[in-house]
Amino acid sequence: MEKEASAEARKTTQESIVKEETIAERKWVKLEQTTYIDPEGQTRVWESVKRTTRQKGVSADGVAVIPVLQRTLHYDCVVLVKQFRPPMGNYCLEFPAGLIDSNETPESAALRELEEETGYKGEILECSPALCLDPGLTNCTSHIATVTINGDIPANLKPKQKPEEGGTLST
Repeated sequence: MEKEASAEARKTTQESIVKEETIAERKWVKLEQTTYIDPEGQTRVWESVKRTTRQKGVSADGVAVIPVLQRTLHYDCVVLVKQFRPPMGNYCLEFPAGLIDSNETPESAALRELEEETGYKGEILECSPALCLDPGLTNCTSHIATVTINGDIPANLKPKQKPEEGGTLST
């Protein structure tokens, strides 16, 4: 009987959002304060970052590409890009990635971003469902696409980056 009583005392409530307030908003992101009810019925506050660029009807905000370069008589290798990232205050090695445009599939966005950031043309091997990689901070979601690059075809022998206006990449 004591176990039943203590289990009843620990009964939880359904978590729910009470209120969301925008603290600051800019071109790409906004900072929000969310008031919510936790499992014990306590009112709590959480701060989060949300994208302002989320497209309606698109399955995720962005896509990250795991590009595997395959060449005859060479080991397969993964292609990374080096970019200066102001939040880190430094250069980072990262997978090619970017936002999915409206009416664009994750797969077509992955191939576009791969070509813009590396110059390589590839083929989709697989694409994940939408994933949230840092749900304690943001609601931003991404697909992860694995792409194979045939390094022996003429288009991939001397790839040239094609960054968008304002985009800079290091080689």
